[in-house]
Amino acid sequence: MEHVAAPSSSAPAGAGAQKLPRKLRRILSLDDFEHAARRFLPGPIFAYVSGGCETNRSLRANRSAFEGFAWVPRILTDTSARTLATPLLGRQYAAPFGIAPMGISALSAYRGDLVQAQAAAAANVPMILSGTSLIPMEEVARANPAAWFQAYVPGEPERILKLLERVERAGFGTLVVTVDTPVSGNRENNIRAGFSTPLRPSLRLALDGITHPGWLCKTALRTLLSHGMPHFENSQATRGAPILSSSVMRDFGARDHLNWEHFALIRRRWKGALVVKGILDPRDALQAREHGADGVILSNHGGRQLDGAVSPIQVLPAVVDALGKDYPVMIDSGFRRGNDVLLALALGAKFVFVGRPFNYAGAVAGQAGVEHAIGILASEIMRNMALIGVPSPAGVSRQNLFGSAP
Repeated sequence: MEHVAAPSSSAPAGAGAQKLPRKLRRILSLDDFEHAARRFLPGPIFAYVSGGCETNRSLRANRSAFEGFAWVPRILTDTSARTLATPLLGRQYAAPFGIAPMGISALSAYRGDLVQAQAAAAANVPMILSGTSLIPMEEVARANPAAWFQAYVPGEPERILKLLERVERAGFGTLVVTVDTPVSGNRENNIRAGFSTPLRPSLRLALDGITHPGWLCKTALRTLLSHGMPHFENSQATRGAPILSSSVMRDFGARDHLNWEHFALIRRRWKGALVVKGILDPRDALQAREHGADGVILSNHGGRQLDGAVSPIQVLPAVVDALGKDYPVMIDSGFRRGNDVLLALALGAKFVFVGRPFNYAGAVAGQAGVEHAIGILASEIMRNMALIGVPSPAGVSRQNLFGSAP
């Protein structure tokens, strides 16, 4: 079984460090990837990836929520045999984190979904392909047969069933149903930055592209020349509209009438593992379990849907208490450091998904960048487990915390 490798830059200077591309040698944390991506990407593209909605209140809170906790380390505990190996939904992964689903990743990084999938396969961590991705799900599944698929399910039962048939034929074994998008969030910051869905060519966008020649040549023009105009490939059973088409929003449509009966239909049809993403209320988590979900992902959509929505880390203890410590409660939104991952595990999460930093890593350096980002996060977790005094992700608990956790 393949394992996460520590980043070459964490080793002493020498042969190992020389293998790392020059552009990655100064990347020491996931935040460094964001700074590099800000320089590399045109303003509208970076704004789409980095932004939240309205006042960005939830986006900011996803980070500040971690500050309410502190570690109480144990000493003289032998952690020399510590491991990051983590079981989840019947599979053993090399680390307790994976790559969250991110739409339109191939607009910020060349073949962005593919480089994420390939890096995840090499490291043996899960990668969730977004339903709003620009690369056909079949291609991603061939590159990483263990990848998960995340669906924004359409509102009509017949369209739901046809989409499930396609996902099954592609070879995905785990389906993630996102449930926090009855309508799209008010992402006015995107409009102010010059980004819209559908993407509308403009003088501002053209100037941004010209002034970012690395992205223009290595991502935009390379994509157009090699693969043609990007389409929304995976939102339904057939290929969706191109990103410039005025029919994009009609194809997605509002999902404000979806309810638990639709989820029950999905559960009856889908034979693989089924996960619900976008839960924040313990009552909804209980409903998901009662309707047959094999796990839940607590998420406020990275602060991109309801501005002012509570941070998932704040409700994590209550959800774990409601479902019990053995049920697979996962979490995303705002994770940037190994300490963040360990905090979620201490509060009862089984697994953590990280989004934007892997998008930035792919934009900056392709698959090598994503692999480096995975290695950075893994090395932080491994180091801090020793400092906390625990031998494995499962060994950390609320007893290791001093703070607002119950």
